[in-house]
Amino acid sequence: MGSEITLQIKLVKPIPGVIFGLQKGSGRNYETVQKQLSTTEDLTFTFQAKLRDNPSRDNLPKFSGHFIQGPSANQFIYIDIGTSAGQSDTHWSRRLKIPLIGVTWKELDALSASSILQTSVPGTGKDGGPNCATVKPFEGWYIQQ
Repeated sequence: MGSEITLQIKLVKPIPGVIFGLQKGSGRNYETVQKQLSTTEDLTFTFQAKLRDNPSRDNLPKFSGHFIQGPSANQFIYIDIGTSAGQSDTHWSRRLKIPLIGVTWKELDALSASSILQTSVPGTGKDGGPNCATVKPFEGWYIQQ
């Protein structure tokens, strides 16, 4: 298929004073982009992903691009946190794994040129620090006009 879509992650109420950023690339060959120092406001990360494969061949869409991580059946996006995002004046060193699950071809077909696929995830974890590991429970992705 090869079309591009816009995805957006809204990080809700992250703890203040920590840098959060979107991981571009994987393994040892990556950089953290869209770095943002958290305050009391939500943080937003917006980026492009490509759709690969054809809906007539596959039940669920598969994504590709600089920000997409993991194998086809278990794709996700990383948010780097604290020292993982290049911040030197913090003891936080975490990554947040946001799954790309639950997205269907029907939802993607409903996207217009001006709409995006968005998710909201908590920015603070149960321990009071930055949320990390795989988001649970994950409420999924939805179309935002």
